Amino acid sequence: MPISITSPTNPRIKAVVKLADRRTRDAARRTVVEGVREVGLALGRGVAPVEAYVCPELIAGPEAERAARHLVGLAASGLTELFYVSPPVFEKMAYRGQSGGLLLVIAYPNPSLDALTFRAAPFVVVVEEAEKPGNLGAVLRTADAAGVDALIVPTLPGSAGTDPHNPNVIRASLGAYFTVPTVAAPADAAIAWLRRQGIAIVATTPAATTLYTDADLTGPVAVVMGSEAWGLSETWLGAADVRVRIPMAGKVDSLNLSAATALLLYEVVRQRGMRKTQGGREAGEQG
Repeated sequence: MPISITSPTNPRIKAVVKLADRRTRDAARRTVVEGVREVGLALGRGVAPVEAYVCPELIAGPEAERAARHLVGLAASGLTELFYVSPPVFEKMAYRGQSGGLLLVIAYPNPSLDALTFRAAPFVVVVEEAEKPGNLGAVLRTADAAGVDALIVPTLPGSAGTDPHNPNVIRASLGAYFTVPTVAAPADAAIAWLRRQGIAIVATTPAATTLYTDADLTGPVAVVMGSEAWGLSETWLGAADVRVRIPMAGKVDSLNLSAATALLLYEVVRQRGMRKTQGGREAGEQG
């Protein structure tokens, strides 16, 4: 049976609130998912939360009701702990206030580079040192839409790097956190893995002479993006098979990370689509 919590000072509620801190998250290897769409995608991908919090007064609409029933089933099977909370308690936990009355505490997904699978020619995006969780979440949304196979978040010696498990990443991704496998790995290990897989490393830098539209992106490719403030590290620039740039006609020398990534990813989509169209035309002409 679900347990009711009506006090914002309940120890479980305090523990959820503390997951806003990265050190707490990393120590527990748990993060927070809130919102109807995000929770629905998590449950649809088979995620069984460690804990689930539902505010019945805030549940509205068929999607939220379906997710709430799913959580009742998981709790009945012993796969999660389910708590019903009052609106003031839910508001204390949820970053976005009401969030549709649904909040999950989940274990970190733990995919590895070697466990990644590809549907066709590998299509990977690498994001180094994203400054804002919202940008990384937006990249995940674009990656999902563009059919990217995986996102790699590299770490460098002496740096904690971007936190892909930040609740703000999950929120900004609108749940794409659960649809695009995301792997955090040391930069040198990620580069070695890409080499073994035969995946070309395409590094974006304003100093490149090749426009991104002129590079051949139809084969196995890893599009590597750096932070807006510092760009890519020498580690990735040195490992690049090709360096490309986005033309900038104005006075500003960089685009928002998520906007720049979207340009590169959809150039891969465009080129691969053209190759398929041309291949089909040639086959038809020969027949």
